[in-house]
Amino acid sequence: MATADKEQVITIPMVDADEAHKLVSSGYGYLDVRMSEDFDKGHAAGARNIPYYVYVAPQGRAKNPHFEEEVAALYGKEDHLIVGCFTGTRSKLASSDLLNAGFKNVRNLQGGYRAFLQSATQQPTNDEQTSVT
Repeated sequence: MATADKEQVITIPMVDADEAHKLVSSGYGYLDVRMSEDFDKGHAAGARNIPYYVYVAPQGRAKNPHFEEEVAALYGKEDHLIVGCFTGTRSKLASSDLLNAGFKNVRNLQGGYRAFLQSATQQPTNDEQTSVT
């Protein structure tokens, strides 16, 4: 009679950094869920930033209460997305939330932006941020 919580049964599709480069080159969006100040220090070309947390401190962290709505304002639920943070942990949580919110084509970047940088000649950029229209 017990019901399983959706968040516990959804499998999060994962992609390694080499595959992520290919997918981004083929048209996948790159959603960077790091804090804005970290994103501003460097990010994948064309990446869009929506922080998963509103703050991170030694005392704890708080999830962005509007995360799913902010993503929905930039991407459709059928859009193909690579979700990355710095190491892949936060983006796994974000990917799970997006899948639970009905996004269909979300893949978590294993190893995060750090692995993405190390996997190819991708260089961080501060000036190639896609503008929101």
